[in-house]
Amino acid sequence: MKYLFSVCCWLGFSFGSFAQPEPTYAEKLGYPKGAKVVILHIDDLGMSYDSNKGSIEALTKGVANSCSVMMPCPWVPGFFHFLKDNPSIDAGLHLTLTSEWKDYRWGPLSGKYQTPGLVDAEGAMWRGVADVVKNATPDEVEKEIRAQVDRARSMGFEPTHMDSHMGTLFATPAFIEKYLKVGIEYKIPVMFPGGHNTLIAKELAATSATMQFARMAGKKLWDAGLPVLDDLHNDSYSWKPSESMTKDDTKLQAFKTEKYIDALRSVKPGITMVIMHCTNTTEVFEHISDSGPTRRGDYLAMMDPRLKAFIEKEGIILTTWREMKERRDKVNEKM
Repeated sequence: MKYLFSVCCWLGFSFGSFAQPEPTYAEKLGYPKGAKVVILHIDDLGMSYDSNKGSIEALTKGVANSCSVMMPCPWVPGFFHFLKDNPSIDAGLHLTLTSEWKDYRWGPLSGKYQTPGLVDAEGAMWRGVADVVKNATPDEVEKEIRAQVDRARSMGFEPTHMDSHMGTLFATPAFIEKYLKVGIEYKIPVMFPGGHNTLIAKELAATSATMQFARMAGKKLWDAGLPVLDDLHNDSYSWKPSESMTKDDTKLQAFKTEKYIDALRSVKPGITMVIMHCTNTTEVFEHISDSGPTRRGDYLAMMDPRLKAFIEKEGIILTTWREMKERRDKVNEKM
């Protein structure tokens, strides 16, 4: 997000005449004025067996209602076999340009010889965003985005949206351009907070100029016929449980549930996507990542009846990317 200001020339807007969008994108999609509309979104489907298991349970038995898939990862077929039997699940693409774990790796779907700048010495994608920025060209990034969309479609899966693993596609103006370009061309909604951005601005300590620019990008997506988020909550990965909580699911669930309740209290009117990582961890997951406890906490929170009760009590409306696109299409038809 901090790089957004630099791509203003591509978007073709000037800062002088722009004002915060009014009404919210939620209202533009037909939701009531002042409504708090939320997507409870799970990242990292297909990354591992444990990620699939926890996410599927959170989607079918809990309150989570949307997810996105890391197409280059080994457990993608496992999720898509489930998806074929559950086509109503709101599932998009978690566009993946990094492979961050030490011993558990994956490479680009476009192939080393098509996109050599995306590949490290182990033949996998780079571990860090900075390495992708240093080594990969925007054209290589676009090739890989298209390859990931192509794999999904070849498996019979039409993604409801696209977003970015580790935020890599937000790392440079040129990467953002490719991300938005492919979404607009394929008419696939793109995760991009383009409204009032109250929560994400606070989380990033963003400047007013950066947020103005983000709203400009949102306007461009809206004008292209795609739905747009009013805000984004992306702070849950930083909620680290204490060591005692990691050994007690009851304590871990209580901790994470309260965190999500606090987050939902802070949501402003409009459409807000809340990002999480739901994993039903087994003894294997610790050999992939040390993030198991916080991911397990997300899973337990989504299964907690107290969170569901809070959402209902507060009158929060849950939506999905599929519903947003359907509403946006209806708006287009009236124009």
